[in-house]
Amino acid sequence: MKLAVTGERLELGRVLARHARPRTRGTIHINVAGQQANTLLHDGHAWDDFARTAPAATRRGLRAARAAKASMFVHASFAFMQAIERGATVAPPLRTCVDAILECEALVLAGPLPACVVRLGYLYGPASADLRAYRKAFDLGRPYWSGPEEARQYLVHQDDAATALLVAASPQNAGMRFYATAGSAVSFMRFMDAFAHRVGRCTPLHLPQFSRPVAHIIIGEEHMQQTALAMPSRAPSPRVPGWKPLYADYRRGLDQVVATWDGARR
Repeated sequence: MKLAVTGERLELGRVLARHARPRTRGTIHINVAGQQANTLLHDGHAWDDFARTAPAATRRGLRAARAAKASMFVHASFAFMQAIERGATVAPPLRTCVDAILECEALVLAGPLPACVVRLGYLYGPASADLRAYRKAFDLGRPYWSGPEEARQYLVHQDDAATALLVAASPQNAGMRFYATAGSAVSFMRFMDAFAHRVGRCTPLHLPQFSRPVAHIIIGEEHMQQTALAMPSRAPSPRVPGWKPLYADYRRGLDQVVATWDGARR
């Protein structure tokens, strides 16, 4: 199998390259362009210009895959779209990004190649520069925008996301839309507090809701909208056939993140 990736220089693209193994004959093309925004760790700024760049990158990927006569095209998308499809309302500016996500999915599924869409949970992992930035912020005792505790979202470790995309690259999955999320939904507050405890900050500070106008100086409105956007209690489906996350529990995933960082420093 020959693997081509649109977005190969992004974090998920680099993780994907490490996991690539011969699985099928022919060439598969995986598009992870735009996935730098698929996390709750960037304070909203990774959505900047997303509505323009993500569809353009998807079109480029489709053209490249067609020129290479790829046997399968896999498009990485966003699991939080299920909440919107089930009635959650999203106002601008995140609404503009949602429209671009739907445009990309439509381009892929209506394209000239056998293709499927894999909607990934919010990404985290040792390759995340944003997660490293949070560690520094916690070291300095800085507060963070946690969002409401009752708003729970689905996550997926970067390694598990990569394997889900590779497993989905089968012609029998053409025309389908799948999900790759891990474990139960968890609020951003609980997830980040668990991370803070693992890097030595027992009582991380949360920015209060009344600080929203001032917090906008450093935090994008999209991030505030995302942390408040709750996913349905039941895990989204259908899942990628034959895929099982290694880090189904986010706490185990965070343990792996910290252990990887500690091992790299030795």
